[in-house]
Amino acid sequence: MVKWLKRAAALLATLFVLVLAWRVYDALRAPHLELWHTVVPHEATAKQIAKLDWAGYVALENKLFDEVRTEVTDKLAPEDQVEANRYFSGSPLYPGRFEHDWNRSYIMKPAGTPVGAVVLLHGLTDSPYSLRHVARHYVRNGYAAVAIRLPGHGTVPAGLSTVEWEQWMAATHLAVREARRLAPAPAPLHLVGFSNGGALAMKYALEALDDPALAQPERIVLFTPMIGITSMARFAGVLGWPALLPRFDKAAWLGIVPEFNPFKFNSFPVNGARQSSLVARRLQAQIDRRAADGSLQRLPPVLTFQSVVDFTVSTRAIVNALYGQLPANGSELVLFDLNRSAQFRVLMRPSTETILTRLLPDPPRSFRTTLITNRNTGTDQVVARTIEAGSTTETVRELDMAFPPGVFSLSHLAIPFPLSDSLYGMRPDASDEYFGAHLGEMATRGERGTLIVSIDTLARMSSNPFFDYLMERIDAGIGVRAQPKP
Repeated sequence: MVKWLKRAAALLATLFVLVLAWRVYDALRAPHLELWHTVVPHEATAKQIAKLDWAGYVALENKLFDEVRTEVTDKLAPEDQVEANRYFSGSPLYPGRFEHDWNRSYIMKPAGTPVGAVVLLHGLTDSPYSLRHVARHYVRNGYAAVAIRLPGHGTVPAGLSTVEWEQWMAATHLAVREARRLAPAPAPLHLVGFSNGGALAMKYALEALDDPALAQPERIVLFTPMIGITSMARFAGVLGWPALLPRFDKAAWLGIVPEFNPFKFNSFPVNGARQSSLVARRLQAQIDRRAADGSLQRLPPVLTFQSVVDFTVSTRAIVNALYGQLPANGSELVLFDLNRSAQFRVLMRPSTETILTRLLPDPPRSFRTTLITNRNTGTDQVVARTIEAGSTTETVRELDMAFPPGVFSLSHLAIPFPLSDSLYGMRPDASDEYFGAHLGEMATRGERGTLIVSIDTLARMSSNPFFDYLMERIDAGIGVRAQPKP
């Protein structure tokens, strides 16, 4: 036994050394770091954020963007002053030239007294831009919308190299406090979270169950929430260890990519992945503990929108680790299927044939389940196949919607954006503000090595052809007060 343990330890040590060697090699080959990778804006700490009100947070945020302008934009080398750089003031992608810089925190209010409030939490490397359509929809329904820029985001990618997840949670608490100020109880309060923001929304809701000082949400809406993480993600921080030596500073980055997106970072530091994994791990522990002690019975309904295939988060974890533990409290899971029309079936992996049976437990389930899928394999037209909570009977509803030509699935990025979104939409609305590019409209066909980014980056689906159905399901919960169990 001892001999076997020694061999296993030696093997693990060898693998560890090989991984670090690979990271060193990879760092030496990576592009050089630019100002936006090395200038770290001075964000408030979690303790400082906890003492701020909304006006104070925005004031500090304004200083951050001033810092980016003076330390990055005003100091760009001539070779970096190109149209493809969002930090060049002469670029059409420069956020400072837009009518509204959606990298910043914002509040939207209805014309009259708000009937409720919603807090919107964006994802990792993202910005408040990603939930602007959802925010506007809530406002049209009389809600005040509070969308906060989470620390480390919106400015430069280097901001994520030092951020800590506790800062994100402190900002979440601040946003909820402001939402409650705009629409005091008993007006309904909703939490909306996208990806990592979904994990923060769930974590806040669980914390609020036993803390009378925290405003309790009455509905939670999640877009591809980061509920589960891969085994490798647990050790994301290890990949940055070589960066402790100045020569290998690029090892602190999982990706060093040109910054052409005005509202989302393309480059990705190791620390960002590590902090996100810490949130997911702590959230999962909270869910397990709450399920064991029965307090999940007091959780408000959760509505989740998720693609059956997702390169960023685990769909299986959403089904098993979250929905598998929820009580019968009116929660719902909406899944967007692959496009199973005849033109794609021949090219799909064999495993896609059974992906749904492997994801979902057999009914009856404690939650409502809807699958948006092809009417049949001969068409791109889709239907909604729904099984109510506690039922085994499926109802089929025809939808006047279809997969756009050439689209074989949604992606993690696509869920909260309509096809009309100016930046990410496949059919951008000409009446919307132009943000320097129509990234979602680009049909990238050509030769390798010509563009400054990989073809994969632009080929990934970035808008949701079923966005109207998503809004319809959100509408079903707007104004409907949840009734938590005693």
